[in-house]
Amino acid sequence: VQLVESGGGLVQPGGSLRLSCAASGFTFSSYYMSWYRRAPGKERELVARISNFGGATNYADSVKGRFTISRDNAKNTVFLQMSSLKPEDTAVYFCHVRNSNYWGQGTQVTVSS
Repeated sequence: VQLVESGGGLVQPGGSLRLSCAASGFTFSSYYMSWYRRAPGKERELVARISNFGGATNYADSVKGRFTISRDNAKNTVFLQMSSLKPEDTAVYFCHVRNSNYWGQGTQVTVSS
């Protein structure tokens, strides 16, 4: 199993970023997928989750209305569109296969002026 995140970077407050997680080595469409993040000095937290065919999503209260999770099962990829970014969104973002020990290596998102 391999999960490779991309799309992180430095962005100003109010800006947007789109994270991608390319998956391989398992039947992608059979699994819920999640994005987590870990900010400096904080515990890892669930940001968003999407069902295996994308019909159901859920979000942390802190990102509702600003972040959107989606997936493309034909491309084995899950996305996290992040808008109206705030400094408190600064973290390493990881994708995860639900109910597994499979994690990506993470991508750094820094929101700063």
